[in-house]
Amino acid sequence: MHRLADRIHLEELAHIGILSGSVDAMLQAHLGAVFMPHGLGHFLGIDVHDVGGYPEGVERIDEPGLRSLRTARHLEPGMVLTVEPGIYFIDHLLDEALADPARACFFNCEVLQSYRGFGGVRIEEDVVVTDSGMELLTCVPRTVEEIEACMAGSDEAFTPFSGPK
Repeated sequence: MHRLADRIHLEELAHIGILSGSVDAMLQAHLGAVFMPHGLGHFLGIDVHDVGGYPEGVERIDEPGLRSLRTARHLEPGMVLTVEPGIYFIDHLLDEALADPARACFFNCEVLQSYRGFGGVRIEEDVVVTDSGMELLTCVPRTVEEIEACMAGSDEAFTPFSGPK
């Protein structure tokens, strides 16, 4: 799932002109970790970042981005976890990537410059694994219109659980 999130992020960053070139080549260069240096999610339980993500004998993947994953377990019904993709524009990570010819070749620096200083955004969803997939537990605005109305202080912007689960 983390690799899928990286692919989608890179496709969208290319779509808006920050990146260009082969997304497969970007993935091989670990460019996704420049924009999402954290893992995709974690278990929820007694602790916010609950334990038990790595059973005995399972080693962490030592690759940028993937080394921050908090689990390598097969998901089972009843497990509760977060799914929290994010895109960040962190100057020191961008500068490192731009200093590396294997990664710098993908950047449109002029377009990238307009995003420096923005910070980033992360969307967190909490889900419970079911026999047939998952059930969404998070109750927050999701569309651009709902989020903007909520940020503007509208009480009518969002009705919890009004949409499909």
